[in-house]
Amino acid sequence: MAHIRNTGAVLVGLSLALASGTALADSSVSLRILETTDIHTHLVNYDYYRDGASDTVGLAKVATLLKTARGEAENMVLVDNGDLIQGNPLGDYMAKERGLKKGEIHPVYKAMNLLGYDAANIGNHEFNYGLDFLATSLAGADFPYVSANIFVDDGDDNAENDKPYFEPYVLLDREFVDDNGKTHKAKVGVIGFVPPQVMQWDKTNLAGKVISKDIVDMAKKYVPEMRAKGADIVIAVPHSGFSTMERHGMEENATYYLSEVEGIDAILFGHAHTVFPSEDFADVKGVDLAKGTINGVAAVMPGFWGSHLGVIDLQLNVSDDGTWSVVDSLSEARPIYQREGRDVTPLVEADPDVVAAVKEEHEATIAYMREGVGTTAAPINSFFALVADDPSIQIVTNAQKWYLEKLLNGSEYDGIPILSAGAPFKAGGRGGPDYFTDIAEGKIALKNVADLYIYPNTVRAVLLNGDQVREWLEMSAGQFNQIDPNSSEEQPLINPDFPTYNYDVIDGVTYQINVTKPARYNKAGEVVNADSHRIVNLAFEGKPVNADQQFVVATNNYRAGGGGNFPGLDGSTVIVEAPDENRTVLGNYILSEKTIDPKADGNWSFAPIGDASEVTFVTSPKASSAVNAPDDISFIGEDKDGFAKYVLQTK
Repeated sequence: MAHIRNTGAVLVGLSLALASGTALADSSVSLRILETTDIHTHLVNYDYYRDGASDTVGLAKVATLLKTARGEAENMVLVDNGDLIQGNPLGDYMAKERGLKKGEIHPVYKAMNLLGYDAANIGNHEFNYGLDFLATSLAGADFPYVSANIFVDDGDDNAENDKPYFEPYVLLDREFVDDNGKTHKAKVGVIGFVPPQVMQWDKTNLAGKVISKDIVDMAKKYVPEMRAKGADIVIAVPHSGFSTMERHGMEENATYYLSEVEGIDAILFGHAHTVFPSEDFADVKGVDLAKGTINGVAAVMPGFWGSHLGVIDLQLNVSDDGTWSVVDSLSEARPIYQREGRDVTPLVEADPDVVAAVKEEHEATIAYMREGVGTTAAPINSFFALVADDPSIQIVTNAQKWYLEKLLNGSEYDGIPILSAGAPFKAGGRGGPDYFTDIAEGKIALKNVADLYIYPNTVRAVLLNGDQVREWLEMSAGQFNQIDPNSSEEQPLINPDFPTYNYDVIDGVTYQINVTKPARYNKAGEVVNADSHRIVNLAFEGKPVNADQQFVVATNNYRAGGGGNFPGLDGSTVIVEAPDENRTVLGNYILSEKTIDPKADGNWSFAPIGDASEVTFVTSPKASSAVNAPDDISFIGEDKDGFAKYVLQTK
């Protein structure tokens, strides 16, 4: 069948054909495609870190939207786009504490099997617990899984005989009812993709077992094959975000270029934790926000953690010879809540069947997270993590250094200075004004440890020289917009497009960040201002850091293996691949110390910014009462999203 994208031309053509009487046998079929993505084990509307109910997360909430959407349509296909079994304490409890025996059903599938999914895709975080745990988990799904760009590593360097590790696609035999009540048989093809970078991000779990290939190349390989095998409708499910940067191959965010592959009727994408269609994609060439298309192809991305349900309505024409074509489409992402400033209004209630299905594991996770590990002599929060040295990062970097000092004692690296890198994982952003670490003085429980370090990363150590340390910090400094030192106008300090988990602070050295200079790197790790250097006064033990001075830096497997596209961090500088998770190290550190005093040591600050008098940033509304608030900030109001806005003055 010929794939048709020009919906206007199709509508005109159909009208002319009907008028001439040549297409009277054609039928019109409405097909609704529903998507969930990036659930990250948020099955119940509950925040395990705050230990309370939440109106902004949960597959149980999406299930209510799903049942409504299903009741509105005669024909429907439901697909999940991955990052499902990892992402919050329930996922970690199942993988690390309780475990999953063969034959047992993972709670995500207890919930999803109730909802009647037709197919699902593998996300990058599915690999975080290893291939064996993944296989045991997937065995509990009552629906097929696909992934077209992961192959068995056969070690023979011959791409021609590579075998897919998963089924690359599935052809679903369905019967759809047309607008006149007549039934038509159809084959719906579903093909999935995962970021090729999983080989870096989960090298320990995947190296020597599988390899990854380019998303677009594999689409060009398999979509024609799907059509040849009779696929009437092809749905692409890339666990991949959206970027229009020049294509070089092996892109992490390849959805835009996937939309140009002939033969794809709809795209269900994810990974980037954003919503499409939305104003975030306004004025992007090839995007029609009103219809929700990318280069004419219907597309949707429904947020993260169960914040939205993705809905694509396809209007299909079935000719008298059984050929299917897309006539029109409309996409939307339906939310489970509405935010106005600090106020969150729930739009749906949680589905009781989903809640009941996972009740046992949910309650066991809560009990596990409440277990105590120590005491903190001061509050720990991340309210100011992007504008001042911060206790929520300091406690993590202290623990990592403590761990490596013991590990390297007596080794060939003993005596080389140990630095430690950490980043603010919860610092507002898309997570909203409540998405900050906020631990009160007193008892620290496991839920607090997981709140300080939310990812199941494992400890790595890299051996770097002084120049490499400086470049690492230069990349991190892309967190900030360039500030005009002579302007009295408001200038937002924080670049919202730069992920806060890539804002690494490196403890053990002292430095300043000159934000009046342009960023040396963009968020993709490309040098965009070769003559610019934001990192100034970089010193170790009071002396300037030399280019060839050696350092061991404690970090995690994601960063050491190339995650975030940091210069000099591609796996080749790793000297320690520890088996322990960073947060396990943090928990053991607190247990060892019994009582911690998590004050930041002030090893970094901003260089003077001249006469710029309205440099602003936003943070939690709770920040006004925080004891660690910097002296050089002033509260100036609340923004439209409910964040507290402050002005920063540094001279």
